[in-house]
Amino acid sequence: MNRRTIITGIGHFVPPRVVTNFDLEKLMNTSDEWIRQRSGIVERRHVEPGVGTSDLAYEASRVAIRSAGIEKSEIDLIIAATLSPDHYFPGIGVQVQAKLGLAPIGAIDIRNQCSGFIYALSVADQYVRTGAHKKILLVAAEVQSTNLDYSDSGRDMAVLFGDGAAALILEPHDQNDGRGILSTHLFADGRHASDLWLEKPSCLDKPCVTEELARTKKFFPYMDGKNVFKNASEKMPEAVRIALQHNGLKVEDVSLLIPHQANDRITQMVAHNLKIPLEKVIRNIHKYGNTTAASIPIALAESIQEGRVKAGDIIVLTAFGSGYTWASAVLRW
Repeated sequence: MNRRTIITGIGHFVPPRVVTNFDLEKLMNTSDEWIRQRSGIVERRHVEPGVGTSDLAYEASRVAIRSAGIEKSEIDLIIAATLSPDHYFPGIGVQVQAKLGLAPIGAIDIRNQCSGFIYALSVADQYVRTGAHKKILLVAAEVQSTNLDYSDSGRDMAVLFGDGAAALILEPHDQNDGRGILSTHLFADGRHASDLWLEKPSCLDKPCVTEELARTKKFFPYMDGKNVFKNASEKMPEAVRIALQHNGLKVEDVSLLIPHQANDRITQMVAHNLKIPLEKVIRNIHKYGNTTAASIPIALAESIQEGRVKAGDIIVLTAFGSGYTWASAVLRW
């Protein structure tokens, strides 16, 4: 049996509050022009106080379930990808399960940051192919806005990130028509973990939270932008080539490339490296900023809504992020 995993439902949800570059100008020494030139971002969405990552995940999940035309009781596994759970522990998978009112099914949390969605997709794909699960809810959600430094010292990071969520229903497909996830490819190099990380609080310290920690601001995310930019621009095309070669495909066969929306300059460099026309590359960072694990599925959901995805299309996903981790996936719609 040539079983593959297909997406039977998809949905996304972003907070209603729009934060423009001009709004950020009022908080720090930056400008709309500077942000646009360096990242391609025009606006992003931020949650209101009291709204957590699991709330966004819940809303996106409801849309995906409705899209799939299934009863929520049919879901037999939840896989959640986020770097920003509501609490240090537990993860959001169990919270989504509770908010949806599901039976005590399994709930797995994946912590691979910007690569988290493709990592989670790979895990789900294995469960479906082996027959272990028949209807998986995969949700990727992030709330980054509540832990960013909106002062001049933190502006390089604070202007980049937004909040949002997307969810998929994944099911087995046994017809031999070529549809489904063709392959996923995962990579990591932990030697560069400190190039993009949240250093504190850390269990290396005892106690892990002190007044000194608040003064040093090390609980805000840090990025060595130059190194991350260079590696992302190299590793994502490399991962795409590996995925295409694995499936006997050429760049010309790709209908749509959906890269992680980290920076529009990186996206353009990836497209140039692969020699893929920009009209085949999904780019929505101008609207949402970097929504980390949620960026690829949000972009995929919007592409489907806009009619950009057609039956038989070869869609390639690729991501790069903290860890370093990077990944790619190929699916035929």
